[in-house]
Amino acid sequence: MPIPPHLFPSTRDRTTLLDVQRAVAAHACVEDRFGEINTIAGVDQAFFDDKVISGIVTLDYETMEEKDRVYAIETVDFPYISTFLTFREGRSIVSAYRKLARKPELLMIDGCGINHPRFAGLATHIGVALDTPTIGVAKNILCGTSRQPVDAGEVHPLIYNNEHIGWVLKSKENCNPIIIAPGHRVSMESSIEITRHCLRGYKLPEPTRQAHIYANSVKRMHDRDKENHTRQR
Repeated sequence: MPIPPHLFPSTRDRTTLLDVQRAVAAHACVEDRFGEINTIAGVDQAFFDDKVISGIVTLDYETMEEKDRVYAIETVDFPYISTFLTFREGRSIVSAYRKLARKPELLMIDGCGINHPRFAGLATHIGVALDTPTIGVAKNILCGTSRQPVDAGEVHPLIYNNEHIGWVLKSKENCNPIIIAPGHRVSMESSIEITRHCLRGYKLPEPTRQAHIYANSVKRMHDRDKENHTRQR
């Protein structure tokens, strides 16, 4: 199935959107197709008014030291619909990615990868659109079943329709597990190994944790600007 020329259509026609997701799933690769990882970037979103903010923070892979940060803001013209989040958030991620002076070897995205009813979650969709390695890190199970890990570091496979689609990882004591899955050009085993490497004592791996902090700081900046503008009127 060929990749549609526009992977982020503004239409709300369900048939069209499903066709796009099927094409994304058909092109998704769950094999390691990346070289040495020197930098890894986290991606997360925040919302204000009718806007979506996509923040990307690039870190040194070994030290988790910040190397770069960029953001993009787009108008939201697609409603919140479960399993179709890419069409609401994807274009702003691509816009932010294009601002990076140096592209990281891998993107870790707050969202699902192949752990999606149509195997085309946000991380997979972005990976295919940019043809770059991606891993999805989600906070909840969208589809599939798994044993629940009890102890920090414990991990179990996430299974959907008899297929292994991801991992349920207890990343920190006294926290709910996180869901890890390949997005594109990353294997199942590497997705969990890379994620574990990026844990630094918090629930979330450092790339998406830092991206979450950054996207919300941009949101607060815009909230303050809006409040100041209102006061000056």
